[in-house]
Amino acid sequence: MADLSVFSDESFEFIFNPVSNCFIPELEPVWRETFRLLRIGGTLVTGFINPIEYCFDSELAEKGTYRVKYSLPYSDVTSITKYELIRLYGSDEPLEFSHTLEKQIGGQLKAGFKLIDFFEDYWADEKIKDYMPSFIATRSQKT
Repeated sequence: MADLSVFSDESFEFIFNPVSNCFIPELEPVWRETFRLLRIGGTLVTGFINPIEYCFDSELAEKGTYRVKYSLPYSDVTSITKYELIRLYGSDEPLEFSHTLEKQIGGQLKAGFKLIDFFEDYWADEKIKDYMPSFIATRSQKT
């Protein structure tokens, strides 16, 4: 996902991008490159974390209390200190970045995709499921 330049234009009919956008700081290159890689009529299915999930104090959220602590878009690089990052997640975890719905969905449209389906899902093991969906998935097509 970080460098798709090794693939030729229109190499694929289907691209599946699981919930992985949270590990990259910029989405525009991903949408631009996946559009380039798909054949006309090809499909992109992508999932992502509901951006609002990143607003909450993670330590309190683990206990079922949801208190807004961070503004969006969230970034492990700019929203918390290095000390907090290590204390909360350890030193081996990848950095995470939230993205607005405008960047997630609007970015696909801006790249040229046509949105053809939309789905929300719930994090089964988390109390947050009582309040809102945790995941969003889109199916887009290169027309």
